[in-house]
Amino acid sequence: MLSQKTIDLVKSTVPALEANGTTVTSTFYKMMFAAHPELLNIFNHVNQAQGRQQTALANTVLAAAKYIDKLETIVPVVNQIAHKHRGLGIKPEHYPIVGEFLLKAIKEVMGDAATDEIINAWAESYGAIAQVFIDIEHNMYESAEKQENGWLDFKEFEVVKKVKESNVITSFYLKAKDGKGVPTFIPGQYITVKVKIPTETYILNRQYSLSCAPGHDYFRISVKREADHDPNGKVSNYLHDFINEGDTLEISAPAGEFTLNEREDAPIALISGGVGLTPMMSMLEALANSGSKREVSYIHSARSEEFHAFKDAVLENISKLENGRVFFGYDKPLNKEGNHHFEGYITKSFLQNIVDENTVCYICGPVPFLKNIVTILQEIGLKDENIRYEFFGPAMNLTAETAATK
Repeated sequence: MLSQKTIDLVKSTVPALEANGTTVTSTFYKMMFAAHPELLNIFNHVNQAQGRQQTALANTVLAAAKYIDKLETIVPVVNQIAHKHRGLGIKPEHYPIVGEFLLKAIKEVMGDAATDEIINAWAESYGAIAQVFIDIEHNMYESAEKQENGWLDFKEFEVVKKVKESNVITSFYLKAKDGKGVPTFIPGQYITVKVKIPTETYILNRQYSLSCAPGHDYFRISVKREADHDPNGKVSNYLHDFINEGDTLEISAPAGEFTLNEREDAPIALISGGVGLTPMMSMLEALANSGSKREVSYIHSARSEEFHAFKDAVLENISKLENGRVFFGYDKPLNKEGNHHFEGYITKSFLQNIVDENTVCYICGPVPFLKNIVTILQEIGLKDENIRYEFFGPAMNLTAETAATK
């Protein structure tokens, strides 16, 4: 139990963290990686290079400082981060390292304002915050290992099929090399893929949504080839160019909480942009397989027909639904007279004819797409709990300019 004095001291640093949070976290990562370069085998280098991880951590540290007397308030954020940590293999022994360099970074950035009293208060508080993460992640590791066909950390899977879905998206079908089946998962979850690229010093990890429903004897991920190789695209291009049928990938058990709630019966809209359709494919197939009676609207925006993946699979799944309908459009259609339903951005006038304030909406795609859709849904009158979205990247606030895709 933290003393009131400790709580007050930590809360007194909130203004400084609001002004200098990303400076603190950028300094933290620089110091930590200099002392422990082996941790670069865990952290996503793209998120580091583009500042996403620094911003995400700054948001988390700030929230922890604001609610240090009510840590239960930040449990939803902790859960989201803990899923990513479990998928990456973050363990209890990593937390003291993080704590050491976070305190050093706070001291360096805040200077004389970070008195011994404040640093000691933060040290005590960090211990409490870290324990919240450790406890939640312990339960996640235990659950992942003990479930049927489950395992701890990473396991070898064979690529049994590789399918080009569009000119930028390719699917990889994965089966366990030990001959066991795959664990069940909740539609919308992701797996972590660990790769060792010969030209890279460190192991690279990427998290990809499962693009099929549970119930198969394989996992499927559908990976977009990123055009920019450095830092973006190192893993996606390697998978596209060098990983073929018969090759082996190490993956984690499924994780994530951007998931389909199959207990609900309200109308549902699956709204995606670009490769954001991958979790939607899992959700749509699951709804179709269960014979759902819900009103299901699948809405997808792609750059053009060449970039549109899974069109036939979507139509097949929609046909299995009693109340299913599909809408798709293109930013720049190759065929202006084609059978797409919209051109350019999704507009309020288009969307309000499909969803109403009682519709549960799942949204996934690039941040500009997310911002546009979420704003429209709020204007239409949807409650916050019915607007569910996922970044392809670290847990970040939608309004953060540096938020971006996974």
